[in-house]
Amino acid sequence: MHHYSYREYLALEEISNVKHEFLDGEIYAMTGSSVMHAGLTAVVSGMLLQQLRYGPCRVFSSDLRVRVLATGLATYPDVSIICGEPELDPESKHTITNPRVVVEVSSKSTERYDRGLKLQHYQKIPTLGAVVLVSQRAQRIEVWSRGPDDAWTSRVSGPGEVADIPAIECTLRVDEVYR
Repeated sequence: MHHYSYREYLALEEISNVKHEFLDGEIYAMTGSSVMHAGLTAVVSGMLLQQLRYGPCRVFSSDLRVRVLATGLATYPDVSIICGEPELDPESKHTITNPRVVVEVSSKSTERYDRGLKLQHYQKIPTLGAVVLVSQRAQRIEVWSRGPDDAWTSRVSGPGEVADIPAIECTLRVDEVYR
């Protein structure tokens, strides 16, 4: 099995019309999104954009690649939020390394990865204050937050509840996200 270098991965991304994730020398094609996935991503982006529009944080779409320098994972979260200036990957001016929050809309096929290994990678980003996991299968938003002691805790919000994202002082009303 061929193991790719990060530079080889970046060269592929430059010419590809499909997004890929990179980890441990392997390149994985990312699947296209469903109608539900695209809709949830747009709603969450819009809600966060409204709350952050006058502050120092900016909301980015899944076109922005994020790299976890500690582990080498390069991926495209559904939504990324950067507070302050973007810090670019030393090897790619199209990749950032300092998200404050990432959002993943999980499907049946990605939920285990998003809540497991991918979450573990994300938690190694020093600037990251929260990972928001939005379920496609149920009205469920899980927010993983980094505390002042660097420990991560999670809170799940369901119908009629509000998901708090303390890292950016924003909220997501579950019923509105899934309306």
